Amino acid sequence: MALPETSVQLYTLAAEFSADMQGSLDKLAAIGLRNVEAFDFVRRPDEIRAALDAAGLAAPTGHAPLLSDELWTPDGSIPTPAPEVVFEAAAKIGIKTVIDPFVDPARWLTLDGVTDIADRLNALVDTAAGFGIEVGYHNHAQEFIADFDGQTAYERFVALTDERVKIELDLFWALTGAQDVPALVARLGDRLVAVHVKDGIVPASNPFAPDAPAFGAESLDQRHAGTGDVPLAEALRAATALEYAVIEYDHAPGDVFADIAASYAFLVEGGFAR
Repeated sequence: MALPETSVQLYTLAAEFSADMQGSLDKLAAIGLRNVEAFDFVRRPDEIRAALDAAGLAAPTGHAPLLSDELWTPDGSIPTPAPEVVFEAAAKIGIKTVIDPFVDPARWLTLDGVTDIADRLNALVDTAAGFGIEVGYHNHAQEFIADFDGQTAYERFVALTDERVKIELDLFWALTGAQDVPALVARLGDRLVAVHVKDGIVPASNPFAPDAPAFGAESLDQRHAGTGDVPLAEALRAATALEYAVIEYDHAPGDVFADIAASYAFLVEGGFAR
């Protein structure tokens, strides 16, 4: 397998990006990055495309809600536009794969809920293709709570989705969901085209469980890639068709650009990505 390309999820630097879009992208390019993963891009595609072009960056993937009326984040909810609006904005930016980043935990607790999520995403495959775009899904930890005949809700979802649906696995959140992460990566096989490279001290219990107290990103003890609990090296080696290794912090531990640079060095100097 050719080495995946490095990228960074722009949610990592949401505050900096909002304050100075061009300056933030220029700093990412100076680190050595050539790709970003767009976030909250639907309302400003032309502005983002111009800033990416000026920085010499591309956004081959992007996060946008496709399966919910609102996208929940630890910092508030983002209304969900019509899928066609999402895909049109993505095409303007040059995004090739639009990835849904979060589905409410309660919908993952029943087989009917999981089937509905898969059916909704399957129904968008052809619509997205009309814009030259593919669709995918990105996990947190709620997808690993329910179990159906020995299969997690997450893996049942993957089995129910069209082969054309792309999978992006967040390695930190999969471990938070008590998964053997390298083994899960291996089972996903060629369906897995992107991972979120994220490290830290994994919470003692799943924060998305029905009886878990409310939490925010600031409560997470996240660290530079290779310095926490997540078996990143083993997981990356287990991938068979990985295209993008996407750096992300839900809660960067220090200066966000220094934190990104540290994880970029882990990937490139370690020979895990280019």
